[in-house]
Amino acid sequence: MHDSSTSNPFDAETWELLPAYFENLPNAVNIHVWGDPTAGPGEQEAERLVQTLAGRFSQINAYFFPSRANYPYYPVIGVFGRDNNEEPVDCGVRLIGLPSGYQMTSLITAIQAVSFQGASLEVKTRVQLQALDQDVRLELLTSADDEGGIMMAKTAFGLAVASPHIRSFLIMTDVFPAAAVRYSATYLPHLVINGRVHIDGVAEEEAVLKQIAKAVGNSEQPTVNSQQSTGS
Repeated sequence: MHDSSTSNPFDAETWELLPAYFENLPNAVNIHVWGDPTAGPGEQEAERLVQTLAGRFSQINAYFFPSRANYPYYPVIGVFGRDNNEEPVDCGVRLIGLPSGYQMTSLITAIQAVSFQGASLEVKTRVQLQALDQDVRLELLTSADDEGGIMMAKTAFGLAVASPHIRSFLIMTDVFPAAAVRYSATYLPHLVINGRVHIDGVAEEEAVLKQIAKAVGNSEQPTVNSQQSTGS
């Protein structure tokens, strides 16, 4: 474990609220952090953030790993479940870049989604996911001031936990603007499914499932806007 500051990275108000989210988690989680704390403040702060959570809450465990070659975005925070032998179970939940602003809530959502095993999803959604037999990559582009990113993160992380075929990545575009440029994302939140199907704005679970179906099939018109995806 690397040395880092022992000061609390949370403000007093947030610190007081965290027990309501984490003290009664039904299943333990492992938080894996990849990065180099000597490379910059973001990677150092990610380690400090996770260390603080693990030090305070018994159901959260922290593990730290070096950066990997040929990947441009760090820190990477992965939230893992644990099996009966206390070995890590990869639930396909990742946050790319230090979560800040509204996306601190998305980190809380990620931990809860893994611990509660995706129970926040609608029953209909969980049933439909059982038919999924192809791999799906969800990339949620968001930022610190993107309140809608919280709702999309809840859906994306829940889907990843509920299906072994889905992996969900929340990407902080204010830290890594190149990700937004890559996908021509001018509106946040922006969800990219398998690199080609795009959803602007906040979408209901049903709308996201429909776009996943397009991504793994051969449907035309793969892009929807926020008005279509919310049904308004």
